[in-house]
Amino acid sequence: MKTFIMVALLAALFSVESQAQKETPAKQQQAKKDTTATVDLLGEMNQAAPEKAKLLPDKIIFTQRIFWGEKGLMRNFNAFELTPEKRMAELKVRRTMLVMHQIMGTLTLGGMIAQGIYGAKLYKATSTGINYESLKHTHEAIAAGVNIGYFSTAALSLFAPPKMLNERKGYSSIKLHRGLAIVHFSAMVATNVLATMMDGPNNAKIRPYHRAAAFTAFGAFAASMIVIKF
Repeated sequence: MKTFIMVALLAALFSVESQAQKETPAKQQQAKKDTTATVDLLGEMNQAAPEKAKLLPDKIIFTQRIFWGEKGLMRNFNAFELTPEKRMAELKVRRTMLVMHQIMGTLTLGGMIAQGIYGAKLYKATSTGINYESLKHTHEAIAAGVNIGYFSTAALSLFAPPKMLNERKGYSSIKLHRGLAIVHFSAMVATNVLATMMDGPNNAKIRPYHRAAAFTAFGAFAASMIVIKF
């Protein structure tokens, strides 16, 4: 009987050991699966809060940054919150403003030509007499219209929402357009300042500088419009 019990115990121990050996690889495989599942879960948690999509270019001019930057004044309005959907609406606003920029620019260029014609006649007229006064008033009226058109044209570009993508490196017609804009903007300001100084006793001395500034403004402005077309 004792021998039978010993044999039964040995057989039971052998069975348990064999079963343990069989289950070990399965447990190891399950452990691997659990580890993999944990890694996947962590990955999903990390992806639950992805990085915010880039909605503004790296470099925008200061006037656009004031109004359309991440913390710009326009971001205080619900219609212009910085979201992908509302940025698409902004780009439509930008497109409309730039079309108006081109239209106003063309009208302003025509006004500059008319102003130049009357300015040339004004220089040739005598400094007294009805003809001189008539030409002067006409020249000043055209100048007022040109100033309104010019600075409105500039504002439509300076305050338009920024584009979506960064600019490509190297030469582009847009960069040349902007470079010429700096030239004609400076010349336009100088033309207006010199025009106010011509009413004084130094009229004859200032006149050549006024003319040079006016021609520079016209030339750079016309060139900036030409390059943007090509």
